Amino acid sequence: MLPESDLAAVLDELRRLRTRVPQLTGALAAGVDGLVVAHDTPGVDPDGLAALTAASLGVAVRLADATGNGGFRELLVRGERGYVATYAAGRTAVLTLLAQDRVNVGRLHLEGRRAGARVGELLDAAEAEARRRPPERPARPTPARTRATRTARATATETPTATES
Repeated sequence: MLPESDLAAVLDELRRLRTRVPQLTGALAAGVDGLVVAHDTPGVDPDGLAALTAASLGVAVRLADATGNGGFRELLVRGERGYVATYAAGRTAVLTLLAQDRVNVGRLHLEGRRAGARVGELLDAAEAEARRRPPERPARPTPARTRATRTARATATETPTATES
């Protein structure tokens, strides 16, 4: 889990990106595992988008690898009404952008690559800091001590034996 300040910095980067490229309709930072880190995606389910991004990322990574083109950098999908662009963001995250069909694709790539690098720096630095800190050990609850009530033992003279009956 990222500290609140790091999440705020990522979200701030997404909002600044949407300001620089007005044709963007959404921006999402997610882990490669499909979990949302931060999002500014009005009208779009961020969890569903992150999961679909992870699925398409898996195919894109395999395609790049199978063709010998190296590691994943970006993926662009053009639909009838717009674009979905995904960019590498550090070692363990991606940046997915949603854009209108009238977006300048060159500008989309320029700003998307820059923002992906920035988001990657923020997330990689937060991850490195988390590894440097010793893990927080949860406080062990001390078990409540209860005192068992003692019952008196029967003595040998009080206990009937099988021969006395």
